Amino acid sequence: MKEARIEKVRKWMASAGLDAFIVTEPENRYYLSGFSAEDPIPSEISGFLLITETELAILTDARYGEQAEGEAPDFDVLLYGNEGACETVARVLAESGAKRCAFEDHHLSVETFRAISDALKEMGKSVEFVPARRCVEGMRAVKDEEEIELIRESLQLTESVMEEVLHLLGKGLSERDIAWFTERRMRETGAEALAFPPIVASGPRSALPHASPTHRIPGLGEPVVIDIGARKNRYCSDMTRTFFLGQIPRKWIERYKIVREAQMAAQEAIKPGIMTDQVDRIARKIIEDAGYGDLFGHGLGHGVGLAVHELPRLRKSSSTMLEPNMIVTVEPGIYFKGEGGIRLENMVRVTEGGFEILNRKSLFILED
Repeated sequence: MKEARIEKVRKWMASAGLDAFIVTEPENRYYLSGFSAEDPIPSEISGFLLITETELAILTDARYGEQAEGEAPDFDVLLYGNEGACETVARVLAESGAKRCAFEDHHLSVETFRAISDALKEMGKSVEFVPARRCVEGMRAVKDEEEIELIRESLQLTESVMEEVLHLLGKGLSERDIAWFTERRMRETGAEALAFPPIVASGPRSALPHASPTHRIPGLGEPVVIDIGARKNRYCSDMTRTFFLGQIPRKWIERYKIVREAQMAAQEAIKPGIMTDQVDRIARKIIEDAGYGDLFGHGLGHGVGLAVHELPRLRKSSSTMLEPNMIVTVEPGIYFKGEGGIRLENMVRVTEGGFEILNRKSLFILED
């Protein structure tokens, strides 16, 4: 499997006239090599993949050497030693004879890029650096069967925890209590991590799409937006539901129905060949026709895989053709400042003939 991915990268390199490719994004490193180390902080890179026409190498330090050898047997593992990381990358790149090298311009910091470039200059070597333009991310957008099953498992775990959370509401717990319960239960039931920090927002705070949990306790008749996701076996899931305590006020019932209608229409439009911005427009038009267009301020959805947000993007400004085995979220929402908001999110796989909703548990408060 990894061999086929490397072959795709090398074909892309040949078509672009590239001699080498430096890969630094952790998800891309793992996708191509199996080396699973994560970057401790944004300014610290756990390892560089160097791919040329004939060579595969992981450049890392002594902390990760044994791990890289075990996880990526097809790659030569080169330790920095007394050199700095950037100096080692420059030296190995120079020794490869590369003249044009792609790099992940969306990920590599300016500081690190400059350090590699300066080290090459000190060696008297000239290498032209070319932005990779998310080459690997484009490959990752289409999942293979193993990836699809891993994503299903991750989502099933998230759904089970969401169901537990639903039964906690109304017991006097704060947003932070619920968020902490979510994190603990995800880890207890098999997740190695959360896909992202839980969003638990009640009452007026639910009008903040990415609200951080507080000590606020949800009250009767107000919306509670819960957006959670697990990472299991390195693959992510993402799911949002909006709940209410007690009787739901009529105005919120109508608003909820509009969001659900928009979600269902967009899901049913998903198929190979449709453009992502077209799917976004389908949901957005329903919300606009209801008079709430200005209150839907984010994109309809995004790809999910090794990262919780990846290609493709379902939004007005991104036009990508959907292909079989892409997995995306469909998550319309409307938000009323000072009152609260509603967001509903499913994960959907593009099939050969249409779509498959991956969620097994509905957990919608108003059934269709």
